[in-house]
Amino acid sequence: MATIYYEKDVDRAFLEGKTIAVIGYGSQGHAQAQNLRDSGFNVIVANRPGTANARLAEEHGFTVHSAAEAVAKADVIQLLAPDQHQAAIYRQDILPHLSENKVLMFSHGFNIHFDQIIPPDNIDVVMIAPKGPGHLVRSEFEKGAGVACLIAVHNDHSGHARQIALAYALGIGGTKAGVIETTFKEETETDLFGEQAVLCGGVSELIRAAFELMVSQGYQPEIAYFEVLHEMKLIVDLFYQGGISYMNYSVSDTAEYGGHTRGPRVVNEASREAMAEILSEIQNGSFAREWLCECLVNSPVLKKMRQRDHAHPIEVVGRNLRRMMPFVKPKEVL
Repeated sequence: MATIYYEKDVDRAFLEGKTIAVIGYGSQGHAQAQNLRDSGFNVIVANRPGTANARLAEEHGFTVHSAAEAVAKADVIQLLAPDQHQAAIYRQDILPHLSENKVLMFSHGFNIHFDQIIPPDNIDVVMIAPKGPGHLVRSEFEKGAGVACLIAVHNDHSGHARQIALAYALGIGGTKAGVIETTFKEETETDLFGEQAVLCGGVSELIRAAFELMVSQGYQPEIAYFEVLHEMKLIVDLFYQGGISYMNYSVSDTAEYGGHTRGPRVVNEASREAMAEILSEIQNGSFAREWLCECLVNSPVLKKMRQRDHAHPIEVVGRNLRRMMPFVKPKEVL
Protein backbone atom coordinates (compact mmCIF):
# COMPACT_ATOMS: atom_id res chain seq x y z
CA MET A 1 0.00 0.00 0.00
CA ALA A 2 1.17 3.51 -0.79
CA THR A 3 2.15 5.87 2.02
CA ILE A 4 -0.23 8.84 1.98
CA TYR A 5 0.15 12.03 4.02
CA TYR A 6 -2.61 14.43 5.09
CA GLU A 7 -2.77 17.73 6.97
CA LYS A 8 -2.46 15.98 10.32
CA ASP A 9 0.97 14.69 9.25
CA VAL A 10 2.40 18.11 8.45
CA ASP A 11 4.15 20.79 10.49
CA ARG A 12 4.05 24.06 8.57
CA ALA A 13 6.82 25.42 10.80
CA PHE A 14 9.34 23.76 8.46
CA LEU A 15 8.54 26.49 5.88
CA GLU A 16 7.66 29.41 8.13
CA GLY A 17 10.21 32.20 8.00
CA LYS A 18 11.64 30.89 4.74
CA THR A 19 11.48 32.59 1.35
CA ILE A 20 10.11 30.45 -1.46
CA ALA A 21 11.09 31.33 -5.03
CA VAL A 22 8.75 30.04 -7.72
CA ILE A 23 10.67 29.99 -11.00
CA GLY A 24 8.19 30.23 -13.86
CA TYR A 25 4.68 31.66 -13.74
CA GLY A 26 2.97 29.33 -16.19
CA SER A 27 0.31 26.71 -15.55
CA GLN A 28 1.72 25.36 -12.29
CA GLY A 29 3.68 28.46 -11.30
CA HIS A 30 0.75 30.85 -11.13
CA ALA A 31 -1.28 28.38 -9.07
CA GLN A 32 1.41 27.30 -6.65
CA ALA A 33 2.71 30.82 -6.02
CA GLN A 34 -0.74 32.24 -5.26
CA ASN A 35 -1.76 29.28 -3.10
CA LEU A 36 1.44 29.50 -1.05
CA ARG A 37 0.97 33.23 -0.56
CA ASP A 38 -2.65 32.76 0.46
CA SER A 39 -1.48 30.11 2.93
CA GLY A 40 0.68 32.72 4.64
CA PHE A 41 4.10 31.81 3.25
CA ASN A 42 6.63 34.27 1.86
CA VAL A 43 6.72 33.84 -1.92
CA ILE A 44 8.69 35.57 -4.66
CA VAL A 45 8.31 34.93 -8.39
CA ALA A 46 10.79 34.76 -11.24
CA ASN A 47 9.90 34.86 -14.92
CA ARG A 48 11.40 36.22 -18.12
CA PRO A 49 10.63 39.97 -18.22
CA GLY A 50 8.21 41.30 -20.80
CA THR A 51 6.35 38.01 -21.25
CA ALA A 52 2.65 37.44 -20.82
CA ASN A 53 3.36 35.32 -17.73
CA ALA A 54 5.48 38.07 -16.19
CA ARG A 55 2.67 40.57 -16.74
CA LEU A 56 0.18 38.14 -15.23
CA ALA A 57 2.36 37.74 -12.13
CA GLU A 58 2.45 41.51 -11.73
CA GLU A 59 -1.33 41.68 -12.13
CA HIS A 60 -1.55 39.13 -9.30
CA GLY A 61 0.49 41.40 -7.05
CA PHE A 62 3.96 39.87 -7.36
CA THR A 63 7.16 41.74 -8.08
CA VAL A 64 8.81 39.74 -10.86
CA HIS A 65 12.50 38.99 -10.36
CA SER A 66 15.08 37.43 -12.60
CA ALA A 67 15.72 33.77 -11.81
CA ALA A 68 19.19 34.56 -10.45
CA GLU A 69 17.84 37.30 -8.16
CA ALA A 70 15.07 35.06 -6.86
CA VAL A 71 17.40 32.15 -6.14
CA ALA A 72 19.85 34.41 -4.32
CA LYS A 73 17.05 35.64 -2.05
CA ALA A 74 15.33 32.29 -1.50
CA ASP A 75 15.67 29.39 0.89
CA VAL A 76 13.43 27.12 -1.22
CA ILE A 77 13.53 27.16 -5.03
CA GLN A 78 10.65 25.57 -6.92
CA LEU A 79 11.64 25.15 -10.59
CA LEU A 80 8.47 25.20 -12.70
CA ALA A 81 9.81 26.16 -16.11
CA PRO A 82 9.10 23.72 -19.00
CA ASP A 83 11.18 20.53 -18.85
CA GLN A 84 13.26 21.43 -21.90
CA HIS A 85 14.36 24.76 -20.40
CA GLN A 86 15.07 23.69 -16.84
CA ALA A 87 18.66 22.50 -17.31
CA ALA A 88 19.77 25.77 -18.90
CA ILE A 89 18.05 27.84 -16.19
CA TYR A 90 19.66 25.66 -13.56
CA ARG A 91 23.17 26.07 -14.97
CA GLN A 92 22.92 29.79 -15.66
CA ASP A 93 20.78 31.15 -12.85
CA ILE A 94 20.35 28.61 -10.05
CA LEU A 95 23.60 26.72 -9.52
CA PRO A 96 25.74 29.84 -8.92
CA HIS A 97 23.45 30.76 -5.99
CA LEU A 98 22.85 27.31 -4.50
CA SER A 99 24.50 27.74 -1.14
CA GLU A 100 24.45 24.97 1.45
CA ASN A 101 21.12 24.05 3.06
CA LYS A 102 18.93 25.53 0.35
CA VAL A 103 16.10 23.39 -1.02
CA LEU A 104 15.69 22.68 -4.73
CA MET A 105 12.20 21.54 -5.62
CA PHE A 106 10.47 20.20 -8.72
CA SER A 107 6.95 19.22 -9.79
CA HIS A 108 8.17 16.67 -12.32
CA GLY A 109 11.23 14.44 -12.06
CA PHE A 110 12.35 14.54 -15.72
CA ASN A 111 15.55 16.56 -15.37
CA ILE A 112 16.74 14.88 -12.18
CA HIS A 113 15.92 11.34 -13.33
CA PHE A 114 17.56 11.77 -16.74
CA ASP A 115 20.63 13.55 -15.27
CA GLN A 116 20.04 16.86 -17.02
CA ILE A 117 20.33 18.49 -13.60
CA ILE A 118 22.83 17.06 -11.09
CA PRO A 119 22.54 19.10 -7.88
CA PRO A 120 25.28 19.36 -5.26
CA ASP A 121 25.11 17.09 -2.23
CA ASN A 122 24.84 19.91 0.32
CA ILE A 123 21.21 20.86 -0.45
CA ASP A 124 17.84 19.14 -0.17
CA VAL A 125 16.27 18.03 -3.46
CA VAL A 126 12.56 17.18 -3.34
CA MET A 127 9.45 16.97 -5.46
CA ILE A 128 5.84 17.94 -4.93
CA ALA A 129 3.87 17.06 -8.05
CA PRO A 130 0.17 17.98 -8.14
CA LYS A 131 -1.84 15.43 -10.10
CA GLY A 132 -3.77 18.04 -12.00
CA PRO A 133 -3.20 21.15 -14.14
CA GLY A 134 -2.44 24.46 -12.50
CA HIS A 135 -5.88 25.99 -13.02
CA LEU A 136 -7.35 23.07 -11.06
CA VAL A 137 -4.73 23.42 -8.31
CA ARG A 138 -5.82 27.05 -7.96
CA SER A 139 -9.59 26.61 -8.28
CA GLU A 140 -9.72 23.71 -5.81
CA PHE A 141 -7.65 25.70 -3.32
CA GLU A 142 -10.04 28.65 -3.65
CA LYS A 143 -12.91 26.28 -2.83
CA GLY A 144 -11.13 25.19 0.34
CA ALA A 145 -10.17 21.84 -1.16
CA GLY A 146 -7.04 20.59 -2.91
CA VAL A 147 -5.52 18.43 -5.63
CA ALA A 148 -3.71 15.23 -4.66
CA CYS A 149 0.07 15.40 -4.96
CA LEU A 150 3.06 13.11 -5.19
CA ILE A 151 6.09 13.59 -2.93
CA ALA A 152 9.63 12.33 -3.51
CA VAL A 153 12.98 13.00 -1.86
CA HIS A 154 16.10 12.82 -4.04
CA ASN A 155 18.55 14.20 -1.47
CA ASP A 156 17.98 14.79 2.25
CA HIS A 157 20.95 16.89 3.33
CA SER A 158 19.11 18.66 6.17
CA GLY A 159 17.43 15.57 7.55
CA HIS A 160 14.11 17.41 7.16
CA ALA A 161 13.60 17.32 3.38
CA ARG A 162 10.37 15.34 3.56
CA GLN A 163 8.90 17.62 6.23
CA ILE A 164 9.78 20.71 4.17
CA ALA A 165 8.19 19.23 1.07
CA LEU A 166 5.05 18.29 3.00
CA ALA A 167 4.78 21.82 4.36
CA TYR A 168 4.97 23.04 0.75
CA ALA A 169 2.24 20.56 -0.22
CA LEU A 170 0.10 21.94 2.60
CA GLY A 171 0.71 25.44 1.26
CA ILE A 172 -0.67 24.61 -2.17
CA GLY A 173 -3.60 22.60 -0.79
CA GLY A 174 -2.35 19.11 -1.59
CA THR A 175 -2.58 17.71 1.93
CA LYS A 176 -6.37 18.20 1.90
CA ALA A 177 -6.61 15.57 -0.85
CA GLY A 178 -3.60 13.44 0.07
CA VAL A 179 0.11 13.34 -0.75
CA ILE A 180 1.43 9.99 -1.99
CA GLU A 181 5.03 8.88 -1.47
CA THR A 182 6.95 8.00 -4.64
CA THR A 183 10.41 8.39 -6.17
CA PHE A 184 11.73 10.66 -8.91
CA LYS A 185 12.16 7.56 -11.11
CA GLU A 186 8.63 6.25 -10.58
CA GLU A 187 6.97 9.64 -11.01
CA THR A 188 8.88 10.43 -14.20
CA GLU A 189 8.45 7.10 -15.93
CA THR A 190 4.78 6.64 -15.03
CA ASP A 191 3.93 10.23 -15.93
CA LEU A 192 5.54 9.99 -19.36
CA PHE A 193 3.98 6.59 -20.04
CA GLY A 194 0.50 7.74 -19.04
CA GLU A 195 0.78 10.78 -21.30
CA GLN A 196 2.10 8.88 -24.30
CA ALA A 197 0.21 5.60 -24.20
CA VAL A 198 -3.15 6.82 -22.88
CA LEU A 199 -3.93 10.40 -21.93
CA CYS A 200 -2.40 12.48 -24.73
CA GLY A 201 -1.27 9.93 -27.29
CA GLY A 202 -3.43 6.82 -27.17
CA VAL A 203 -6.79 8.49 -26.63
CA SER A 204 -6.19 11.18 -29.26
CA GLU A 205 -5.16 8.66 -31.91
CA LEU A 206 -8.11 6.41 -31.06
CA ILE A 207 -10.53 9.33 -31.45
CA ARG A 208 -9.01 10.49 -34.75
CA ALA A 209 -8.94 6.97 -36.19
CA ALA A 210 -12.59 6.33 -35.27
CA PHE A 211 -13.65 9.70 -36.70
CA GLU A 212 -11.81 9.09 -39.97
CA LEU A 213 -13.35 5.62 -40.35
CA MET A 214 -16.87 6.84 -39.72
CA VAL A 215 -16.56 9.74 -42.17
CA SER A 216 -15.02 7.43 -44.82
CA GLN A 217 -18.10 5.21 -44.44
CA GLY A 218 -20.40 8.11 -45.25
CA TYR A 219 -21.49 9.21 -41.78
CA GLN A 220 -21.85 12.93 -41.21
CA PRO A 221 -18.70 14.46 -39.67
CA GLU A 222 -20.79 16.27 -37.06
CA ILE A 223 -22.38 13.01 -35.91
CA ALA A 224 -19.00 11.30 -35.82
CA TYR A 225 -17.58 14.17 -33.75
CA PHE A 226 -20.30 13.83 -31.13
CA GLU A 227 -20.00 10.05 -30.92
CA VAL A 228 -16.22 9.72 -30.57
CA LEU A 229 -15.04 13.04 -29.10
CA HIS A 230 -17.77 15.15 -27.51
CA GLU A 231 -19.23 12.31 -25.46
CA MET A 232 -15.78 11.29 -24.21
CA LYS A 233 -16.20 13.78 -21.37
CA LEU A 234 -19.28 11.95 -20.12
CA ILE A 235 -17.33 8.70 -19.90
CA VAL A 236 -14.22 10.28 -18.38
CA ASP A 237 -16.34 11.95 -15.70
CA LEU A 238 -17.73 8.52 -14.77
CA PHE A 239 -14.20 7.08 -14.63
CA TYR A 240 -13.18 10.02 -12.44
CA GLN A 241 -16.04 9.53 -10.01
CA GLY A 242 -16.06 5.76 -9.63
CA GLY A 243 -13.59 3.99 -11.91
CA ILE A 244 -14.25 1.63 -14.79
CA SER A 245 -16.83 -0.38 -12.83
CA TYR A 246 -18.91 2.74 -12.15
CA MET A 247 -18.74 3.71 -15.81
CA ASN A 248 -20.08 0.28 -16.81
CA TYR A 249 -22.75 0.51 -14.11
CA SER A 250 -23.85 3.92 -15.42
CA VAL A 251 -24.09 3.24 -19.16
CA SER A 252 -26.69 1.10 -20.89
CA ASP A 253 -26.44 -2.69 -20.88
CA THR A 254 -25.93 -2.53 -24.64
CA ALA A 255 -23.00 -0.14 -24.24
CA GLU A 256 -21.50 -2.23 -21.45
CA TYR A 257 -21.75 -5.50 -23.41
CA GLY A 258 -20.38 -3.89 -26.56
CA GLY A 259 -17.49 -2.40 -24.63
CA HIS A 260 -16.59 -5.68 -22.94
CA THR A 261 -16.72 -7.72 -26.13
CA ARG A 262 -15.36 -5.26 -28.72
CA GLY A 263 -12.91 -3.15 -26.74
CA PRO A 264 -10.28 -5.94 -26.56
CA ARG A 265 -10.37 -6.19 -30.36
CA VAL A 266 -9.20 -2.57 -30.58
CA VAL A 267 -6.73 -2.61 -27.70
CA ASN A 268 -5.29 -6.05 -28.37
CA GLU A 269 -1.99 -7.89 -28.08
CA ALA A 270 -0.39 -5.69 -30.72
CA SER A 271 -1.48 -2.63 -28.72
CA ARG A 272 0.05 -4.08 -25.57
CA GLU A 273 3.31 -4.79 -27.37
CA ALA A 274 3.39 -1.19 -28.59
CA MET A 275 2.76 0.03 -25.04
CA ALA A 276 5.62 -2.14 -23.78
CA GLU A 277 7.93 -0.61 -26.41
CA ILE A 278 6.89 2.90 -25.37
CA LEU A 279 7.54 2.12 -21.72
CA SER A 280 10.94 0.64 -22.58
CA GLU A 281 11.90 3.78 -24.51
CA ILE A 282 11.01 5.84 -21.45
CA GLN A 283 12.88 3.57 -19.05
CA ASN A 284 16.08 3.39 -21.11
CA GLY A 285 16.17 7.14 -21.72
CA SER A 286 15.77 7.04 -25.49
CA PHE A 287 12.57 9.12 -25.41
CA ALA A 288 14.26 11.74 -23.22
CA ARG A 289 17.22 11.94 -25.62
CA GLU A 290 14.88 12.20 -28.62
CA TRP A 291 12.84 14.98 -27.00
CA LEU A 292 15.88 16.99 -25.88
CA CYS A 293 17.43 16.71 -29.36
CA GLU A 294 14.13 17.89 -30.85
CA CYS A 295 14.27 20.95 -28.59
CA LEU A 296 17.88 21.70 -29.54
CA VAL A 297 16.86 22.24 -33.18
CA ASN A 298 13.80 24.38 -32.36
CA SER A 299 11.22 21.57 -32.35
CA PRO A 300 10.52 21.18 -36.10
CA VAL A 301 8.73 17.83 -35.74
CA LEU A 302 6.50 19.11 -32.93
CA LYS A 303 5.62 22.25 -34.88
CA LYS A 304 4.74 20.22 -37.98
CA MET A 305 2.51 17.89 -35.96
CA ARG A 306 0.75 20.85 -34.35
CA GLN A 307 -0.03 22.29 -37.79
CA ARG A 308 -1.25 18.89 -39.03
CA ASP A 309 -3.54 18.40 -36.05
CA HIS A 310 -4.94 21.94 -36.20
CA ALA A 311 -6.04 21.36 -39.80
CA HIS A 312 -7.50 17.86 -39.24
CA PRO A 313 -11.22 17.63 -40.15
CA ILE A 314 -12.17 16.64 -36.59
CA GLU A 315 -10.71 19.94 -35.38
CA VAL A 316 -12.45 21.98 -38.08
CA VAL A 317 -15.81 20.31 -37.40
CA GLY A 318 -15.29 20.57 -33.64
CA ARG A 319 -14.51 24.28 -33.72
CA ASN A 320 -17.74 24.97 -35.60
CA LEU A 321 -19.84 22.80 -33.30
CA ARG A 322 -18.35 24.20 -30.10
CA ARG A 323 -19.23 27.73 -31.21
CA MET A 324 -22.87 26.56 -31.17
CA MET A 325 -22.48 25.25 -27.59
CA PRO A 326 -21.44 28.15 -25.35
CA PHE A 327 -22.13 26.02 -22.29
CA VAL A 328 -18.94 24.03 -22.97
CA LYS A 329 -16.93 27.28 -22.69
CA PRO A 330 -15.11 26.62 -25.98
CA LYS A 331 -11.40 27.29 -26.28
CA GLU A 332 -9.44 27.78 -29.50
CA VAL A 333 -5.72 27.42 -30.15
CA LEU A 334 -4.58 29.81 -32.86
